[in-house]
Amino acid sequence: QVQLVESGGGLVQAGGSLRLSCAASGRTFTSYSVGWFLQAPGKEREFVAGIGWSFNTTYYADSVKGRFIIARDDAKNTVYLQMNSLKPEDTAVYYCAARFGRLVTTIDYAYWGQGTQVTVSS
Repeated sequence: QVQLVESGGGLVQAGGSLRLSCAASGRTFTSYSVGWFLQAPGKEREFVAGIGWSFNTTYYADSVKGRFIIARDDAKNTVYLQMNSLKPEDTAVYYCAARFGRLVTTIDYAYWGQGTQVTVSS
């Protein structure tokens, strides 16, 4: 079992930045790929960014390319999502998720955190 806890959400003005953290416990994190997803009210959960377990391959949704950066620190069992140039449309609950093996952009992840709210005001 892997337990995930997100932190770092909050209220920020448009153009501002936030850094989300996803801390894992329960198992060694090194063989897991991690994804960040967002879910706005009334909408489906969608992929934002992910980092693979091997070679730290990263992948981003088109909507966040050039603005968000995902990184992992396996020594701390933590994955970060640096969010820059935030827009009101980035407002959502952000979830991190982990799966054993390769990175995917679907919601096919075995482990999920509880989510952290990000609100971007205009």
